[in-house]
Amino acid sequence: MRMGRALIAVVVASVLAAGALAPAASARPASTQAVAPSTYEHTIPPLTDSRGRALTLRGWNVEDKANRGEAALSAITERHFRDLRAGGFNFARLLVFWDDLEPRRGQYSERYLRKIERILGWAQKHRIHVLIDAHQDVFGPAFGHRGIPAWATRTDGLPFTPNPDDWFSEYFQPAVQRAFTHLYEDPDLRRAQAAMWQVLAERFRGHPAVIGYDLINEPMGELREGEDLPTAARRIEAQHLTPMYNRLARAIRAKDRSTWLFVEPTPIVGEGVPTGLGRIHDSRTVYAPHFYNTAMEAGADYDPSAGWIEAYEAAVTAYPARHRMPVVVGEWGPLNNSLPNMGRFYREAVASLNRYSSGWAGYVWCYGGGYCAVDERGRFRTNKEQTATPYAPAVAGTVRSDTYDAITRTYRLAYRAAAGRPGLTELSLPPTARGWRVSVTGRAARVLGEAPYGGRLTVVAWPGAEVVVTVREAGPYGRTDRP
Repeated sequence: MRMGRALIAVVVASVLAAGALAPAASARPASTQAVAPSTYEHTIPPLTDSRGRALTLRGWNVEDKANRGEAALSAITERHFRDLRAGGFNFARLLVFWDDLEPRRGQYSERYLRKIERILGWAQKHRIHVLIDAHQDVFGPAFGHRGIPAWATRTDGLPFTPNPDDWFSEYFQPAVQRAFTHLYEDPDLRRAQAAMWQVLAERFRGHPAVIGYDLINEPMGELREGEDLPTAARRIEAQHLTPMYNRLARAIRAKDRSTWLFVEPTPIVGEGVPTGLGRIHDSRTVYAPHFYNTAMEAGADYDPSAGWIEAYEAAVTAYPARHRMPVVVGEWGPLNNSLPNMGRFYREAVASLNRYSSGWAGYVWCYGGGYCAVDERGRFRTNKEQTATPYAPAVAGTVRSDTYDAITRTYRLAYRAAAGRPGLTELSLPPTARGWRVSVTGRAARVLGEAPYGGRLTVVAWPGAEVVVTVREAGPYGRTDRP
């Protein structure tokens, strides 16, 4: 989501009216230092792999919104995945579009499926987990955007006026809102959406690179007369999104029994509004909110005193804690990263995301300006280098604590090694000219491999051992210590 200026007053006024921007009493300070664990950290479970290891996903969205038809996905190359891996990342949220997959009703594009398959091959080669995201912006091509096909768009003749200078405001056009209502309520469109997902699930189930399916990007809906935005969002989530996700889960499970399903609230959650989503009746479901601030999207600098990060964290953790679901934040990152407070924003945002989530995908891995993570030469743009930190992609055991201090450049992982035979815990260290120093304590604990200037390491320990791994940025002659 990239909210336009004209919508700022509507969203913020509605949220303030609902009291959602005031930091909750339980919100913790947005600090880079380790903080005492809160209730949700004990109730939000980790994402896990087939070996039961706790996973952490760190990466970026990968997209091609410019090309469609025969040229669809052509802007995505192997370089994207090679560079993600080289930067220490292990995750890509891949945008795919229903209008490209099924341009005519019941006719699925084999060419498009092969292109997705090729991209997944690059991801597998470079050991990147991929989340396949069924993306839509302003519903789809009937309104000049991408996503849900024109043949599945029903407006009842309601008006639509394009606003290219403030595209997100187009979600509030009557025709767009009515199109969402028909998608949620019309039996034939429900069947078509489920069938589309079955095509994807049957094709890509078991693919080594695919970790999940994001069922729909930033879903919206129709506001009722006199209804403020937070109230409308909670109603849409409860009455439309929850049953839709349960329908799609049942359809996908008929083809793929194990791949994680990612479900999103409406984008209004970005203002610290708790979701109205109900229970999703699938044991392998991930809560996947987005993390955007309307003022910053409109060009404002980060305001640490506003309490936005704290309010968002307090609101966004309630639902997954109640329903025992892992969290992966699917998009985040402001447009203007060079304003005076943006360095602090990135430190505090990363610290907050790491407290409650199993990972995140920044927006967006591309080479240039705007939202791009890196420039044409592949160098991080201002402040975005703060997303590249040490972390543990997989932990063979129960995580006790997992913290990173951006000021001292120190990462600390404490975990209890799994019982049974020794498991492999993985560490990812981003490139640095100064080098990294790694130490580990615990019964029979040791580090396998060398990665003094960045790369991957493996930690093994005696089953049941209490293990502590410490990673510090070193001097000019980095080294790996192995007690």
